[in-house]
Amino acid sequence: MNNTINSNTYTPSSLVQGQKNPADSSDAAAGAQAAGAAQSADSVNLTASAKALGEASRVSEASSGVDSQRVEHVRQALANGSYKVDAGRIADKMVSIEGQIDGTR
Repeated sequence: MNNTINSNTYTPSSLVQGQKNPADSSDAAAGAQAAGAAQSADSVNLTASAKALGEASRVSEASSGVDSQRVEHVRQALANGSYKVDAGRIADKMVSIEGQIDGTR
């Protein structure tokens, strides 16, 4: 079977050889309308596990312990250029985390 692909369209060889395209007929238009009607009847059903996972995610976000005032303060300091990075403090924290991972601290 010979197929032709031009400009992102697929044309079966039967159409290339001059046969009538079924998409050009009124039957195809009726079929497209029926397909559209079938799509509008689609629905999604979530399992109990999926619903529980969604709820857990919402609860986790609500009780994340993020200090929104602190976040806003840092955001504003970054925006106006007044935020200062303490490289020594960052290094100390990284060493502390490495120690926790290794079990030495």
